[in-house]
Amino acid sequence: MFNIKKQIGRLYSSAVFGQISLSGAWVAILAARGFSLAQIGFAETVFHIVSILFEIPSGVLADVFGRKKTLVISCIMRIAADIVMILSNNFAMVCISIGLHALCYNFASGSGDALAYDSLKSVGQEEKFDRYASNQLVIYRVCEGLSTLTAGFALVIGYRLAYATGVFAALIQLVILFGLVEVRLSPLAKDFNVWKEIGSCFKKSFLFLKEARKALLLMFTNSFVGALDILLLFFLQAKLPMAGIPNWALGAALLVLQMGGIIGARLILLARKVRYRVIFLISTAVILSGIALEHTGLYLLMTLGGFMASMADDALQVRTNTRLQDMFPSEQRATLISIESFSFSCIMIVLSPLAGLFFSWW
Repeated sequence: MFNIKKQIGRLYSSAVFGQISLSGAWVAILAARGFSLAQIGFAETVFHIVSILFEIPSGVLADVFGRKKTLVISCIMRIAADIVMILSNNFAMVCISIGLHALCYNFASGSGDALAYDSLKSVGQEEKFDRYASNQLVIYRVCEGLSTLTAGFALVIGYRLAYATGVFAALIQLVILFGLVEVRLSPLAKDFNVWKEIGSCFKKSFLFLKEARKALLLMFTNSFVGALDILLLFFLQAKLPMAGIPNWALGAALLVLQMGGIIGARLILLARKVRYRVIFLISTAVILSGIALEHTGLYLLMTLGGFMASMADDALQVRTNTRLQDMFPSEQRATLISIESFSFSCIMIVLSPLAGLFFSWW
């Protein structure tokens, strides 16, 4: 037995220090360094190429060796990524840093949610996972908002100091992670064999998806809708200044975008009885409307569009996460979450360069 409140509290604290930094507006930082939107789009593609290669293996490693261990590895990858960006003096080093950030994301993406759900389930409180997922998205949006709010300050002090704050935050996160308790609902067999367990985890995960096609459909549709929102928010960082927004207002506008996600993550908790299909259709329509507003060229309407898109995306994300966690078997939970992230990367690797070229021309 363990203290579930402390466990969840540490996961929240880890999320805070895992997100907070002065380099949140990385698109704006790269643009200020002289990199083109096409290059930035390519850097985003590098992120998702690395994710495709390592997303599922990282989930398998989390299920086999433990979610706490992979969260620690994720933190170490972030430190390495920020250090490389600090030392970068060309586009190749920037891409290496982006790739290391992808590994950080890979090792964390399924591990935290899997550990949280199994921790809650071990004490009979799995019905609280939707609130946990909502709180995590709120933490993400608040930290991203604070990071982007300081975008102007980051440009003033320079990217090296901005990324140095990420190294400092990651070191604090590392200390927090060591306080987590590893939870396994199904203990490892006495004749545990690493390669046999890894192969078994792969096989069982894909057999599950073969049978549970509904879960597979949820993964891909949610990933596609989420990709539309992410790309919109990414490129708004660079397009708002081009649309004439005053420098002093850029940080506030980017914070407004993140506030939309906070509101969406909270509103969805009030709609537990609304059917998933209805939530999906409304969220998709709102995100597409946000994209349309972005093309007006008027920074106030562009900001409103980003606000709407992030609100709808986070509402859908909370509902989808909860629905999928209820479907996933515990032994392959991190692997299956990683497969969802894998589908997101597959979609982003196609859309990112296209969006970069499109926004460069517009």
